[in-house]
Amino acid sequence: MIFETVEEFATSVEPYSALVGLDLGDRTIGVAVSDKMLSVATPLETIRRKKFGVDADRLIHIMHEREIGGLVLGLPRNMDGTEGPRCQSTRAFARNFSHRWNGPITFWDERLSTVAAEKALLEADTTRKRRAEVIDHVAAGYILQGALDRLKQMRMQA
Repeated sequence: MIFETVEEFATSVEPYSALVGLDLGDRTIGVAVSDKMLSVATPLETIRRKKFGVDADRLIHIMHEREIGGLVLGLPRNMDGTEGPRCQSTRAFARNFSHRWNGPITFWDERLSTVAAEKALLEADTTRKRRAEVIDHVAAGYILQGALDRLKQMRMQA
């Protein structure tokens, strides 16, 4: 089931199940996972995109292996908040993936997540080659951490 807001999504995530965050690109998919307490996002890997079915199978394998209870997709809005072709592509991915995986799916505004990831990698004095290898799953970590922080904020307000 696809939820437009994290608030709706939160009601469908099973307690003590981890989340996965994705940074969808044209050529790669950055993957990050959370712990089961939903407090920390950890960059996991970057998948080189092939065909949707192959990509979905790899993601489902990761999700089963890590007992994932929900999926957070980075939604690449324009800087003015509007949605362009990349958002449409992300939403299409969510629709297609929901036919293969039964869990809850939501979106998280990913504006500047790659910029933040790049800055963190530069501050860590990561080589250009290594940055290129890890940028996508580090960006997925930023996306997922944003959603986790919002979920934590909601729990504290309840």
